[in-house]
Amino acid sequence: MNRRNGLLFVGLAAVWGTAFVATKAALASFPPVVLAAFRFDVAAAALFAVVAATGRRWRPRGRGDWAPVIAGGAFNIGAHHALLFAGQQYVASAVAATLLGLVPVLTPAVARVLRPDERLSPTAAAGIVAGFVGVALIANPDPADLSANVGVGLVLASAVAWVLGAVLTREDGAALPPISLQAWTLLVGAALLHLAALALSGESIAAVEATPAALAWLAYLALVPGAVGFFAYFRLLDRVGPIQAGLIEYAIPPFAALFGWLVLGETLTPGAVFGFLAILAAFLLVKADAVRSVVRARSGVDERG
Repeated sequence: MNRRNGLLFVGLAAVWGTAFVATKAALASFPPVVLAAFRFDVAAAALFAVVAATGRRWRPRGRGDWAPVIAGGAFNIGAHHALLFAGQQYVASAVAATLLGLVPVLTPAVARVLRPDERLSPTAAAGIVAGFVGVALIANPDPADLSANVGVGLVLASAVAWVLGAVLTREDGAALPPISLQAWTLLVGAALLHLAALALSGESIAAVEATPAALAWLAYLALVPGAVGFFAYFRLLDRVGPIQAGLIEYAIPPFAALFGWLVLGETLTPGAVFGFLAILAAFLLVKADAVRSVVRARSGVDERG
């Protein structure tokens, strides 16, 4: 991963870390699937406005354009967010973010089946295991708390939906500009979320409490982690592939925990601290080759100096 992609990776992790907190706050006024649908209505409209203002081509043509739009819209936007937002009613922001750390664990297995060109080194595999240990330490589900267990199950199901979307979404044959592809992806996802809301009891628009604070959280979710965040994610996915892009789930929980503490007063357990240390170890193992290259390069500079 080069420097440009590395900066994109860290920035996206920070932005998506705030999304968990904004979602938790907005769920006080919105049913979960309705919130997700409205979020991507606004995000899609924002991206289409940019497409129109810049004169980019916007109309999909053929399988090359429609395949990533449908895969990303159905799994990364629709199924993932319906399940994630439902689960966030029952678990803290940092716990939800950390449970999605299963994405890098699941991605290699799914990618090997659906995308044989993807590979993972033994050292990186050890890093994935360390990350999984971190996820377990932070999540720490309570068998006696039924609602928390339901929340954990929904968030884990959302991780599976995300992995399927990441592996199936390929832009190799797309002719549309990237921002147009993402606009259509968000629109397809929003439409599916509206259909899901209609099919589910308790997901009526009449249940929305449209307070100024709720609308502000919705606007933030739609425009920053939504429109900007998903445009950045699909660019990263296209550049580095699903295995490396999936590792962003290990970088999000510290940001979610920090913003959860600052905004909602959520606290971390000792297990969460050890979990974050395990996640740090996972990053060092997964990126061992890159770390060694940086150390060698710096050593060479020092010797020449």
